[in-house]
Amino acid sequence: MPQDDSIKSAEDELKAADDGSKIIHAYVDAFNRGDIDALRQIFTEDGQVYGVLGWGGLDEVAPIWRQLHEAFAMQLQIEDIIVQDDRIVARFTERGTSQAPFRGQGPTGKSSEVVAIEWFIIRDQRIYQRWGVRDSASHFRQMGLSLG
Repeated sequence: MPQDDSIKSAEDELKAADDGSKIIHAYVDAFNRGDIDALRQIFTEDGQVYGVLGWGGLDEVAPIWRQLHEAFAMQLQIEDIIVQDDRIVARFTERGTSQAPFRGQGPTGKSSEVVAIEWFIIRDQRIYQRWGVRDSASHFRQMGLSLG
């Protein structure tokens, strides 16, 4: 089956990685484009994601990523990356604007900016596990959305 250019570019970048930070750049690039297929290529087949809004394998979290991108045009900006062996920690600035309904609320047209920290375990030059924490209370408050 032919692959589109964004997936090929993500795979090429991963193959060329000489340190773990390149995989994080590929992850952020795919996330910021809302490219779920490219994100799947960056993770191992049995990859797991643990986040504030849900956790599980890629089939469970892909709809959450899609919601974040569609509702908030969520964007990550890398502020810092620490690589040690197969572990990577990244600090991001996460920005978005409430532009479509999210879980029964909005849109409000308001924007948010919060700090996000994500911890990755890398296996075979792919993300095997990802844990994400961010100040979701501030995120929702800035956008005029309730936490409930």
